[in-house]
Amino acid sequence: MHTVIERELELNLVLSPERSIPVPARLTYRTADPYAVHITFHIGSEHPVTWTFARELLVEGVFRPCGHGDVRIWPTKVSGRSVVLMALSSPDGDALLEVSAGVVSAWLERTLRIVPPGAEGGRLDLDGRLAELLSPRRTNQLWAGGHRAPGEETPRPSDEPSDGEA
Repeated sequence: MHTVIERELELNLVLSPERSIPVPARLTYRTADPYAVHITFHIGSEHPVTWTFARELLVEGVFRPCGHGDVRIWPTKVSGRSVVLMALSSPDGDALLEVSAGVVSAWLERTLRIVPPGAEGGRLDLDGRLAELLSPRRTNQLWAGGHRAPGEETPRPSDEPSDGEA
């Protein structure tokens, strides 16, 4: 059984030190994907945007600056409130988002109770998935669609002579 932990919240898109606009979002954690967290923006629109990154990055970012490249996270104080800042970079642009540290921490705590740090690998069932991929039934299904195994000859109709036959 897989569990999903979600939290709808409002982040602030920081436009300048003096100005920000609210952005509705949804935090999602799935035990089927135990290493990742997902943040979806434009909830309810035709084209939601979801960012996926390591849960560990968000956990660490609540306490100290971390990340590099596309996702960077760090704690800070804004007007006396504890917040977490997330800098997201993509080819389409950059965004600096601010969210309440308490809200993120409470949601993260729920995810950590259901899948503690270090227990993620046990949720993946890698052995079971690998066995399924390598099962003879699965392999036969793959090759039944006209695919041949490496080194396997192309089948010929039975009425054609093979090499050396006249």
